[in-house]
Amino acid sequence: MNMAKVLINDGIHPSGLQKLKDAGFEVSTDKIAQDDLAAQLPNYDAICVRSATKVRQELIDQCPNLKVIGRGGVGLDNIDVEHAKSKGIHVVNTPAASSRSVAELVFAHLFSISRFLYQANRQMPEDGDNNFKGLKKAYAKGFELEGKTLGVIGFGRIGQNTAKVALGVGMDVVATDPYVESATIDMGRFGEVSINTSSMDQVLSESDVITLHIPFTGEAALGPSEFAKMKDGVILINAARGGTVDENALLEALDSGKVASAGLDVFENEPNPRQDLLQHPRVSLSPHIGASTNEAQEKIGLELADQLIDLLSK
Repeated sequence: MNMAKVLINDGIHPSGLQKLKDAGFEVSTDKIAQDDLAAQLPNYDAICVRSATKVRQELIDQCPNLKVIGRGGVGLDNIDVEHAKSKGIHVVNTPAASSRSVAELVFAHLFSISRFLYQANRQMPEDGDNNFKGLKKAYAKGFELEGKTLGVIGFGRIGQNTAKVALGVGMDVVATDPYVESATIDMGRFGEVSINTSSMDQVLSESDVITLHIPFTGEAALGPSEFAKMKDGVILINAARGGTVDENALLEALDSGKVASAGLDVFENEPNPRQDLLQHPRVSLSPHIGASTNEAQEKIGLELADQLIDLLSK
């Protein structure tokens, strides 16, 4: 019996790679350029990608031996999933692996916003030695998160992990998700907390802070009408997907004060985000690093390897 051949085209944590090799698979980690995949991918039983490699219908049709497409991460935007499934190809991802890392990044932005750290870090190197008192006065009106309400749009694994952090710092949590009626958050030695989901309108109107944890479905989940329903001075965090927030509407809301500050890890036009967002004085920024922790990458690699081993060993 020939062992399965697996192409790891966008990298994998060494732990996941070793697990695949220990299972006897022939694994290649030499990246094949997108334009060359049609010629070389037919030699493989499985391909693992992240966001860089695209596995579209035309490529799928040229690879009759392909049995599994693995996505290291959550989003499947770069894979024609339904077409692959129609060809009998399994498509797997790793939704559980990065949940804690994304949740903690949400709060990195939120803590930074609540105490003006993102602004202070821009100005202290330039003005800290000659305007220390002025900066101290400018950033002296921060706020505590305890007692504030976090609204979670999308209450899957990542949303629930974000809620767990929020509960830990003393926030109230409201959440909305069309597929989740309630969730039980395990707070470790402090017990469990049950949260029933609410309507989108209720989340928009009650929340002091709103965070998104949903896929991009082709249109923005938050546009002008949704911003109009939010509290004045709300804070918005987006570590989900570019496009889930209408960036024009967000800029208008920032400029009007409807949104006091935003924390953005994702953008519509990645890898070239618009400058007016990048330069906005009330936006905390990061370059799509939600799952980019050592722990998350190891979990992603191991979870992906387990799924490939299960599917290719049958």
